[in-house]
Amino acid sequence: MADRVLFQMYSGHRAQLIEKHEFYVKQATARLLDQFTDDAISQEADRAAKESLERRGQYFDPDRHDPGDFEEAAYDDGVWRYQLMTELRDRVRLSIVSGFFHEWEKNLRQWLVDEVRHWHHGEVTRGTVWKKNLNDLFDLLESFGWPLKSSPYFKDLDACRLVVNVYKHGDGTSLNELASSYPQFLEHPLAAMRGQVGEMWFSLSHEYLKVSDRNLAAFSSAILMFWKDVPENVFHSQIMEPPSWLVKAIEKDQQKKENSK
Repeated sequence: MADRVLFQMYSGHRAQLIEKHEFYVKQATARLLDQFTDDAISQEADRAAKESLERRGQYFDPDRHDPGDFEEAAYDDGVWRYQLMTELRDRVRLSIVSGFFHEWEKNLRQWLVDEVRHWHHGEVTRGTVWKKNLNDLFDLLESFGWPLKSSPYFKDLDACRLVVNVYKHGDGTSLNELASSYPQFLEHPLAAMRGQVGEMWFSLSHEYLKVSDRNLAAFSSAILMFWKDVPENVFHSQIMEPPSWLVKAIEKDQQKKENSK
């Protein structure tokens, strides 16, 4: 009996997935993130301080007011605007990362479902592929004989998964896992004063989540490398130990068919 292909990544589909990802990252960065340069944020803060001083100046009474108080208040308004703009830039960056990661995850699940459909029909299996967490899907991919978890880009892919989960859900299991495996993405505002303020200040919080432009580029590169690395053909003989969750789902579908006869 011929050794049939169970999973196949057509060259055209691979090229489309890569092109879509590259287009998203390039356009999102150019149209959204690039407007938040350090100079642009500083200029916005200076403009806010100037407008604040002009607005407050309308009510200045030399007999009752100290000019220094107005200038200090205007300066504080500028600092506040700088903080708001910086936080907005950080959220935009995280939103871009979240956007391309979720698209990658959906495309991965859809590809798996489409390929399984060529040799097995059943809603239990289809639903299971969509419901299982990514670690379970990674187990399936490794059963192909693909050493995904030892690839040079897997840590970036895994870190991206946790960063996106923390960004979406806040405190929880993913935050603890991120702190344990990739603490560099949790930047406490008082980190430089750790020895002075004590450990009590360093409780975990999703509020400390932060990624840089370099992190965004690394996450994006990991997804590109993933798509380039997906085996072109995975034969039946290659899958020696399929994950138990997939086997059980297929068996449930088969049992449903038997019961319906």
